[in-house]
Amino acid sequence: MQIVSSLDEITVDGVWLTIGSFDGVHRGHQEIIRRLVAEAHEAGSPAVVLTFYPHPTVVLRGLTGPFYLTSPEERSALLSELGVDIVIIQRFDRQLADTSARDFVLKLKSQLGLMKLLVGHDFTLGRGREGNIPTLERLGKEFNFEGEVTQPVLLRGQVISSSQVRAALAEGNVAYAHDLLGKPYYVVGDVVPGDGRGRTIGIPTANLNVWHEQLLPKTGVYVSRARIGGEVFGAATNIGIRPTFDGSAPVIHVEAHILDFNRDIYNQKVSLDFLARLRGEQKFPNVQELVKQIHADIEQARQLLTLEYPS
Repeated sequence: MQIVSSLDEITVDGVWLTIGSFDGVHRGHQEIIRRLVAEAHEAGSPAVVLTFYPHPTVVLRGLTGPFYLTSPEERSALLSELGVDIVIIQRFDRQLADTSARDFVLKLKSQLGLMKLLVGHDFTLGRGREGNIPTLERLGKEFNFEGEVTQPVLLRGQVISSSQVRAALAEGNVAYAHDLLGKPYYVVGDVVPGDGRGRTIGIPTANLNVWHEQLLPKTGVYVSRARIGGEVFGAATNIGIRPTFDGSAPVIHVEAHILDFNRDIYNQKVSLDFLARLRGEQKFPNVQELVKQIHADIEQARQLLTLEYPS
């Protein structure tokens, strides 16, 4: 798969295209992408995804702090797994936001030789969201491309969206996030040195340096899977500020105790799948009570991994 960072960097012809942020590549996104890939390849055309970074919502609302479900790199990898031929990660800024729908479509036609555009039912494009479905139909006639609207994917009667995933994570409901995504929610990070406290209490942890813009599940303890290279291990993961030791610290830590594991993995990349939330983060009166609870968490995680989440 080819990845380019701007429409200006690519010139192809006869493209079948879909446009969107595709953050998380949830089940609704997957439906559009699979349809795009199948129909484009049947027609002998490249399947292209135009996505944006930063996210338009981040730019237009001036948001700060963690927001994303996937980094641009992870998003591209997920799109590649679905068979996309080219991913364009277009920078989104105020100038692009002020571009008219017609001018943007003209750019798509000149750079990509746009033949077909697949969009979701609520898709809009261009300045002031002027490029709605009727406008795109008119522009399709003007610029000789076909438009196709895909129907939304529902879960429990609601349209699946990235906003729903973010809301589920804010509640720590990683099981619902899994249902929306069609896969466990996960974070990726290099293992970095911590303060060594876990090892001193006999419960070593891998401390992950996660991308600072990625949204983490609500603080607490989670049953998870750790993926290291091609191997998969069960884990109990804590997300939080470690209130028993340094509750005043504002930094959120991601620390995974990997079950039945005793290797030096500093500077290695680890991916953590979140499967279930065991409890919220707590402040204990002393280290002994903390250690007792962590052992109980590990045992509960082990049982759930065996009974409900076998590999």
